[in-house]
Amino acid sequence: MKAVRYIAFAIVGLIILAIAAVAVAVMVIDPNDYKPQIEKAAEDNTNLDLILEGDIGWSFIPLGLELNDVEATLEGERFVKLDRLVAQLDFWSLIAMSPRVNTFLLDGLDARLNVDKDGNDNWTRIMPEGEADESQTPAEEQQSEQAQEDTEAGGSEPLNFNVENVEISNAQVHYNDASTGQSVTLEDFTVNASDITLGSSFPLDISFRVETNQPQLEVDGRLSALLAANEALNEFGISDLEAVFDMKGEPFGGKAVTAKLAGAIEANLENETANINGFTASLADLKLNTDLSVQGFGDKPKLEGTLSIDEFSLRELLAALGQPAIETEDPEVLKAISFSTKIGGPAGSVALSDLSIGLDDTTFTGGGSYTLSNSAVALNLQGDAINADRYLPPTPEEDHSGAASEEEKDSGEKTGGTAQASAEESDLLPLETLRTLLLDIDLGLGQLIISNLTINEIKSSITAKNGVLKVDEFSGKLYDGSFGANVTLDARTDNPKWAIGSKVNNVQTLPLLTDLAEVDMLAGGANLSVDVKTTGNRISVLRDNAKGEVGFNLAKGEFRKMNLTRMACQGIALANQDTLSTSDWGTTTPFNDMKGTLKIDGNTLNNTDLVAALAGMRLEGNGTVDLKQTDLDYELGLRVVGEIHRDEACRVTEYVKNAVIPVECRGNFSEDPAGLCSFDGSRFRDTLKDIAANAAKAKVKEETDRAKEKAKEKVQEKIDEQLGEEGDKIKDAVKGLFNR
Repeated sequence: MKAVRYIAFAIVGLIILAIAAVAVAVMVIDPNDYKPQIEKAAEDNTNLDLILEGDIGWSFIPLGLELNDVEATLEGERFVKLDRLVAQLDFWSLIAMSPRVNTFLLDGLDARLNVDKDGNDNWTRIMPEGEADESQTPAEEQQSEQAQEDTEAGGSEPLNFNVENVEISNAQVHYNDASTGQSVTLEDFTVNASDITLGSSFPLDISFRVETNQPQLEVDGRLSALLAANEALNEFGISDLEAVFDMKGEPFGGKAVTAKLAGAIEANLENETANINGFTASLADLKLNTDLSVQGFGDKPKLEGTLSIDEFSLRELLAALGQPAIETEDPEVLKAISFSTKIGGPAGSVALSDLSIGLDDTTFTGGGSYTLSNSAVALNLQGDAINADRYLPPTPEEDHSGAASEEEKDSGEKTGGTAQASAEESDLLPLETLRTLLLDIDLGLGQLIISNLTINEIKSSITAKNGVLKVDEFSGKLYDGSFGANVTLDARTDNPKWAIGSKVNNVQTLPLLTDLAEVDMLAGGANLSVDVKTTGNRISVLRDNAKGEVGFNLAKGEFRKMNLTRMACQGIALANQDTLSTSDWGTTTPFNDMKGTLKIDGNTLNNTDLVAALAGMRLEGNGTVDLKQTDLDYELGLRVVGEIHRDEACRVTEYVKNAVIPVECRGNFSEDPAGLCSFDGSRFRDTLKDIAANAAKAKVKEETDRAKEKAKEKVQEKIDEQLGEEGDKIKDAVKGLFNR
């Protein structure tokens, strides 16, 4: 027992002796006497000139060091300045073998980070040349590797870390890049934390101000939270997070904007799990909410939670952010946008379920997924109804004078017309991106109004794989009819190949053309069959390379604002050498079953088999349509096959029947469609020749028949005179002769 007592006394004595030694050292040694040596050591080992202007002070309980008014210059320019540094360690915690930092205080830090015009920065010149790139000596590297091995082997003890108080105030960092003109200043940076102990929560408050010149931007930030970390430093938590950032400057049109963050975050590095609870992020009136858990930090994390964006007005958001307003045909759209979804799915995939997107009075619902390993996207989205015309740019006001302004003329001269526009044409699709896509998308919409057209029950299916994009289905109902289309794009080469097919069944052309282009020239149920192939990645090239055909049939229709009967009667009246007396011809021409085939050869559509049945006529024609010049060149013929009109001058005689009354349709169909077609007087001369030939044949036949009749009468008279009643048999023989 005496031995134990002596050992205890010895230990206590040593502790008292150590305390006394430290106390004596603090009272006897003045660190200010060593300033020249400290400054010279810094000068010998670095490129810095250290200037210790203020006092260096000791403290005993707590044991600490205080520096005042310290400055370091680099090549004659200030690199860093410090008004005050206090580092204090609780002395009794050392005795208890559990070190506790009492206070760490940093005040008035001023750092200058500069980059010259050649892109060289000053902080890499702190160490003498040849040493700056040597971050570790071989011995240090070996020690670092050994420490890492010990950590991995679990040989390290948990860190017992305790700090009473940490305070950083009035810190600022200036960054200037002469090569780019960029300047960034961090100032009024403060940090306050207390009772920092591993294994329990402690408060943290941070505030700062950042200013940049490219773009001109100012940010005042404030953050408060409770932080926690375990002793093994593999589990962290942030709770009661409240962060506010007040911003203004060029990105926001000079307006002041506030962003906020709130919520809680937990992470376990050992288990590779993280949880985000009650997290919100807001910017002006835009607010995002999420609760999310993550399992696995590698290539295949598993996510589960919810994500939503509260309903907001995009117009008000842009105004609050100082951004230009989006001009739309309807100024009341983009005022109610929302988003919500559940997040889940297997590891390595982000799956969205119960997805809901609100756009004003339109709602889209469905789900989707994204696979991390191959970036595959799957989406199934169904919407109720949307009027896309409301979201288009407003229609420009027309100049009712009909004359272009001088500014428009000058603009046209400067742009160089369509030649320059064509020269500046850009690629239609990013081929490299298309080759990487892996898509499986199904979209549906109950009703779509676009370009004033109303389309119902839209269905579409899109897939993409290995550079081949397919629209397997794009269908819907349109004006009492239906349509279906499919497109294949092979983008595996730099000259992509396109294949387009479409079927249209019984779409009523009158309401379609009226709503689409305010054109009411044609009525009837349209049936189309389209088969087109082309190559290229620019609109003009696609049109130039297009090959294929369009078969069309228009049943039970009529030409409106065009009376082909009147045109035909004009020709018949000329042939009859008569004048039409009818003045009320009407403005339409009914027909049955107009059909034909358009051969597509680049920008030209060729039609050689146009046929339609009209009242007493058969419409026949051929011609071309130049899509590039919007030009129409058609020669039509109205073949007379029966009675056409009650007007006496339009009577169909034997020699008029089967004649063709010519009609021509020529001009720019984008300007005056109603004035394209008219009676073709130049070709009517050929028709008159045919009518004259028919009339001559009829005249010869008439005279021959008259001569036969006269001869017959004379023969009968002779027989009656000479043979009397016995000549009946001879009469029958003669009658048969003349009737052959």
